[in-house]
Amino acid sequence: MEHLINKKVKHIEISGIRKFFNMVADTKDMVSLTIGQPDFPTPDHVKEAGKRAIDENFTSYTHNAGDLRLRKAACSFVKKKYQLTYNPESEVIVTSGASEAIDITLRTILEEDSEVILPGPVYPGYEPIVTLCGAKPVYADITKNQFRMTAEVIERYINNKTRCIVLPYPSNPTGVSLTKKELEDIAQLVRGREIFILADEIYSELAFDQAHTSIATILKEQTIVINGLSKSHSMTGWRIGLLFAPETIAKHILKVHQYNVTCASSLSQMAALEALTIGIDDAIPMKQEYMHRREYVYDRLKNMGLEVVKPDGAFYFFVKMPSVNMNSFDFALALVEKSGVAVVPGSAFSSYGEGYFRISFAYSMDLLKDGLDRIESYIQSI
Repeated sequence: MEHLINKKVKHIEISGIRKFFNMVADTKDMVSLTIGQPDFPTPDHVKEAGKRAIDENFTSYTHNAGDLRLRKAACSFVKKKYQLTYNPESEVIVTSGASEAIDITLRTILEEDSEVILPGPVYPGYEPIVTLCGAKPVYADITKNQFRMTAEVIERYINNKTRCIVLPYPSNPTGVSLTKKELEDIAQLVRGREIFILADEIYSELAFDQAHTSIATILKEQTIVINGLSKSHSMTGWRIGLLFAPETIAKHILKVHQYNVTCASSLSQMAALEALTIGIDDAIPMKQEYMHRREYVYDRLKNMGLEVVKPDGAFYFFVKMPSVNMNSFDFALALVEKSGVAVVPGSAFSSYGEGYFRISFAYSMDLLKDGLDRIESYIQSI
């Protein structure tokens, strides 16, 4: 019966991040620096809120868009943090993680043969959805621009089929963000055109060197903002994402969301309510620790003679491979086999990631030291 499977599904692949992680997961005595999973536990008070929701039998469906209390809290959160103004009644949707928010957004705005401009390299979660929608992913090469997705870069790829530009910042896999001036230039380029901006701002609370600016403060009418609790509050498994958009856009995305999951987990919504109110600044101590780790990893990589752009946020380094006669997948596999350390091959992030590898520093200092010692040992041996 496999021959009856949707051809578009047949032609997409499991994420290269997960594929490589799963391949080497059973390797003994391995240090893994692969997954973007915060090593902090969910804050205790947030966990307690989830437990209370169970005890109070808050186990039924909520409004499709999410419990109104949570939507109000989400709007207050982004207002205080990023000066964004949205109506909690009609311009925010609580989703099953940011991944679902991306999925329902693209399924709402894309049609056959429309094009989506993506930075290359980029997180691999966008292209398969674009493809399943019958649209075409168009990668903008940012490797020669310090991984910055600027208006100058984007303009080269815009045509009359362009329907959406994806702006993930701070970025996975590079950690690079965008300045307010760069966002203003992008807004000026796109304003008035029939093009959506999908601003994936899931790492907004982990912006290190400058305050995070949402492009929705500049071009709200064309922007759909994706955010959530996974990275800011170490709540990956709770699966709570947040989608903000003008009502004229959000009301249509809500229809796709309704038929997709009905509503996000009611229990997780109550934990998220606690996180966005009592825990509004829970990300700050985590961010400070990530910044400390960033400095350590950056110094170690530079001392190895590796070429790397210092990340502005998130918890990744996208590192240029040393001069070896192998592709990024084989290089990452050799690191596992020879030194017992796992990184993600750059090819997992599109063809523009070839020649690089990604390190996650969402790990303890002890693990980072051990992993970097092993990488250094391997590089010295080749």
